[in-house]
Amino acid sequence: MAINLALIALFGIQHSVMARQWFKAAWTRIVPSPIERSTFVLFASLSLIALFAFWRPIGGTVWHIESAAGAAILWAIFAVGWLVVLLSTFLLNHFELFGLQQVYFHARGRTASEPQLREPMFYNAVRHPLYSGFFIAFWATPHMTYGHLLLALGMSAYMLIAIRFEERDLVGHFGPQYEEYRERVGMLTPRMRRRQGSPAGAASERTGRPRRGSFG
Repeated sequence: MAINLALIALFGIQHSVMARQWFKAAWTRIVPSPIERSTFVLFASLSLIALFAFWRPIGGTVWHIESAAGAAILWAIFAVGWLVVLLSTFLLNHFELFGLQQVYFHARGRTASEPQLREPMFYNAVRHPLYSGFFIAFWATPHMTYGHLLLALGMSAYMLIAIRFEERDLVGHFGPQYEEYRERVGMLTPRMRRRQGSPAGAASERTGRPRRGSFG
């Protein structure tokens, strides 16, 4: 358990620290700005490889769905979670998220447009659908072992912490525009009803935004 928690912490610390603006300002004195995002993705990949390679299975069963129909439903929900994650990256800008657009623009002598708030698809209902998808994927399983439970709890805790740091950066960058969006739209699940007087079509999610301290 100690090894597994250390691996989760390594992943979380790498993501959270390298996503902060103060770190980027210092890091881009060492690496060129166009590859700053690519190096973030590289280190994120290395931390995931370490997690996969050194994770220690923990036996025991928390729950196990015997019904074939019940198991199929949970596997379908699991797949939906990962589909939401994938679609969310394209709604944000998949190639920018992985650092490819920045390198391409630099090679072509182009400049990225200024960050702006948008509200495409999922982002009209929740502020962090990418995280929502991960929550679904981590928890939707017909066979929950104690090792899986530890991973789900650890990653869930990390995401809730990361959201706070990310939203602080977004408010600092976009100001009242993001605050209005946050008041109007739920964090991980849709709100049952909108606050009275809030404009339904106000801008929301980001393109070229300050980097997420997360899986994104």
